[in-house]
Amino acid sequence: MSAELLRKLSDAVVNMDEDEAVKLSLQAVDEKVDAYEAIDKGLGDGMERAGKLFDEEEYFVPEILICSDAMNAGIAILKPYLKQEDARQKHKAVIGVIEGDTHDIGKNLVRIMLESAGFDVLDLGRDVPPLTFVEKAVEINAEFILLSSLMTTTMDAMADVIKILNEKNIRNKFKVAVGGGPISQAFANRIGADGYASNAADAVRLCKELVRA
Repeated sequence: MSAELLRKLSDAVVNMDEDEAVKLSLQAVDEKVDAYEAIDKGLGDGMERAGKLFDEEEYFVPEILICSDAMNAGIAILKPYLKQEDARQKHKAVIGVIEGDTHDIGKNLVRIMLESAGFDVLDLGRDVPPLTFVEKAVEINAEFILLSSLMTTTMDAMADVIKILNEKNIRNKFKVAVGGGPISQAFANRIGADGYASNAADAVRLCKELVRA
């Protein structure tokens, strides 16, 4: 019964059915299904499937946002039932669009996908100064600093984040990943980033790989 419920939770997210996600999450609470499992293998699995559909260009930004609404509605119900150790398992990240750029759809998708994969993400928003990334990462004891840019005129500011980390002798405390339209693996290598992702699903895979490493 639990496996069937997890599958239905996953389907509700993929099918963009917020009402169904809420109904099934309440059912999971009633049936005492482990809340972390319901989020991870149910709602989160659905968001991962939606991400693959996005990669395959079957879903686009509007569909992904509606899927995330369904997922978040379910999470809101299940979150109070998470065990404390489940909350401690989350890896922390700060994410934002670098100073001078206000394009944030890609960044928002990455945040949604990371949260659905169990990461604790602090979204700094758009037009974020390099120093702010560093200060917030230190403040929340993050493991990841995730930088986005869609403009060639602002991408070099990403290098300033790494420069500041080096100046403060804390570069080894953080994994820095970059992404966005003009960004490439070659650019990531040039500025000394730990990784590059071309889309939201790749960003999740990259962060998981960096956690394992």
